[in-house]
Amino acid sequence: MIGSRIAALGHYQPAATITNEDLAAIVDTTDEWIRTRVGIRTRHTAGDEEPVDELAAHAAAKALANAGLAPRDIDLVLVATSTAIDRSPNTAARVARRLGMESPAVMDINVVCAGFTHALATADHAVRAGSARRAVVIGADKMTAVTDWTDRTTCVLTGDGAGAAVVEAAEPGTEPGIGPVLWGSVPAMGDAVRIEGTPPVFAQEGQTVYRWATTQLPPIARKVCERGGVLPEDLAAVVLHQANLRIIEPIAQKIGAVNAVIARDVVESGNTSAASIPLALAKLVERGEIGSGEPVLLFGFGGNLSYAGQIVRSP
Repeated sequence: MIGSRIAALGHYQPAATITNEDLAAIVDTTDEWIRTRVGIRTRHTAGDEEPVDELAAHAAAKALANAGLAPRDIDLVLVATSTAIDRSPNTAARVARRLGMESPAVMDINVVCAGFTHALATADHAVRAGSARRAVVIGADKMTAVTDWTDRTTCVLTGDGAGAAVVEAAEPGTEPGIGPVLWGSVPAMGDAVRIEGTPPVFAQEGQTVYRWATTQLPPIARKVCERGGVLPEDLAAVVLHQANLRIIEPIAQKIGAVNAVIARDVVESGNTSAASIPLALAKLVERGEIGSGEPVLLFGFGGNLSYAGQIVRSP
């Protein structure tokens, strides 16, 4: 079986933003309270006329353009999302239609905040097994649509956006650009992060998630590095799910990635769930903060208390 690689990335965020000052006008909070506890300054928000599949399609189109590919070159579309309203057509099918793709396999993957790294691993497996030649993997969520704007502990977190990666077979004789995935979950604690009800609403047990993430996840992330054949100190970047800085920074420190750029896109984007990792990664690459071919740790975690991580080589 031949390995796979990320050929290109793309990202998209709606133009409208919500600042901490905006939130202070509707709930009992302040800019200082928010920045101190979660590190977020602003977040992007999609309007009623901007569904999740539109966000996803914009990001995918940019990734295709950056790869120099046409929609007809894609035979698999995977969308990681937990905020799509309709069950069928699924989000991946709607993205394929928006982009004018010909006959791709289309699948949605709902693993909430760890969705993108699960979807990336699935695309890697499909390419390795020969069932796909070239895939677009998208993380897209419209978290503001499921936010309780009266709950000051959660409404300060959420934002909307999408990020995408073009995944294709690695050149024969070269090292794979996507390493082995390490994934799992804690089903007994799965309700610590929820999007439930009619209409669905996001809620979480913040302290439970914080303790689990900062104590249980660093050794798992180090095992991801081991599986990928990279020492933590040799990582060029660490892109964790952008939950909040109080989680990101302790995990990054405990991993031991002392020379790595640490993605902190949460500051300007908020928690965008499945979109957070590809958004942050695409921005680091676009700004030139990671060189081509350098090793990057991707590690998603959150809803279901699921996690998934892999070492990838920057496109």
